[in-house]
Amino acid sequence: PKSLNDAIVIALVEHPGVTAALHQADAAELAVKVAESALLPSVSVNAQVGQQYDSFLGFPASRQFSAQATGALNVPLYQGGADYASIRQAKEQFGQARLNADVQRDSVRASVVSSFGLLETAKASLLSGQAAVKAAEVALAGVREEAQVGQRTTLDVLNAQQALLNARVNLIISQRDRVVASYAALGSIGRLSAETLKLAVEVYDPAVHLEQVRNKWFGVDIPGGR
Repeated sequence: PKSLNDAIVIALVEHPGVTAALHQADAAELAVKVAESALLPSVSVNAQVGQQYDSFLGFPASRQFSAQATGALNVPLYQGGADYASIRQAKEQFGQARLNADVQRDSVRASVVSSFGLLETAKASLLSGQAAVKAAEVALAGVREEAQVGQRTTLDVLNAQQALLNARVNLIISQRDRVVASYAALGSIGRLSAETLKLAVEVYDPAVHLEQVRNKWFGVDIPGGR
């Protein structure tokens, strides 16, 4: 993302924690409708068709055909309050799911701000480390020239070499921190994945499994033959 605001927008849409919380809220809303359906009237229809043959001395004598259809309308009046209690419970759970989604969004937003702050700090530290290495290299070159004309001692040269070594070590640490901070930033927006990192691995595609089981009405086997 080019900016922190862009990162927050992406995270609120793509972060798996946010999407899971939103799906749970949708499921809780549907559960309310299912609970409310217990108060709705229901209609049932039953149809029967029959045919009877009578015979006399082995010869067909008569044939009777009958058909019957019945319908029933059930209107719930009062079920002891259980249905109403179930509806209230479902509504409370729906409210809780929405609050959980809000909490998850706030948590993700805070994580993005924190991770991108650490990333900017790591970038600044890396630039500082690079400048420190260049300064140490220039200082070492100057000390060596001064040592050649007798203005510096061997100990001064060794100290300058140690300072350069320390600067290079700190630069490597800064480079490592920069990489870790980058991965943390990707994770905070929900993009720390094999596709984003372009890893040479087989990526699981849930859409393939969905198509394999979409119209599987019978049988206990699952994709893969197990």
